[in-house]
Amino acid sequence: MLDIFQNLFAPPRQMLLLIGAAWIGLSLAERRVNTHGIKKEDLNNLIFYGFLTYILGGRVSFILQNIQSFIKSPAGIVSINPGLFDPFGAFATALIVILVYLQRKQLSFWPCLDALTPFIAVLTIGLGLSHLAAGTAFGIQTDLPWAIDLWNAKRHPAQEYEIIASTLTFGLIWVQGRRSIPGILFLTYAVLTAGWQLFLLAFRANNRYILNGLNQSQIIAWISLAVCFMVIEYRIRKTKNG
Repeated sequence: MLDIFQNLFAPPRQMLLLIGAAWIGLSLAERRVNTHGIKKEDLNNLIFYGFLTYILGGRVSFILQNIQSFIKSPAGIVSINPGLFDPFGAFATALIVILVYLQRKQLSFWPCLDALTPFIAVLTIGLGLSHLAAGTAFGIQTDLPWAIDLWNAKRHPAQEYEIIASTLTFGLIWVQGRRSIPGILFLTYAVLTAGWQLFLLAFRANNRYILNGLNQSQIIAWISLAVCFMVIEYRIRKTKNG
């Protein structure tokens, strides 16, 4: 397995990709913010605080999961390499901060999440592009014709799979626009993302395994899918019952 500290201080192009994705995502989210009944100022604040804690939470979560490696190489804590990042920990941290902000400002939870969905969807594309630029989240070895040369082996272009899947997800979300039931737009994005993550993780080489060889990320994806489907059913039933 590739050492997680290879290319410790990655070229700035990966960070530029993420910043560019954030800017595009914000611009698109602002176009439709009024359809969700959210003020542009609140949207900008949600994105600023959420994005900041997403980055910090993802790095802290990754450090805690690989604490022995960071003890040996503490410089990795301040590395700009986006590969040293846990997306699930990042999402959980950002969600907590967003919930606190919503409570303090007395904003509606589900419409706000719907307003944030275009931003999050574009940011997911940017994360895939940063993986491709850094050579992280790489695929398992294969002899298929579309294999790429990476880390001294022919591999599945897992990063390209990720980019394609996240781009299609954004396209589906953008076409849907505003849904009649608040929260369904965000939950649809979450279901689609968890679904393709569940599938594409099978092609990724640097997975983390727990218990009897169970893929940690796939377990999280399965749980996310189950929770999202239950919440969708609850939201639909609650709307029908008035």
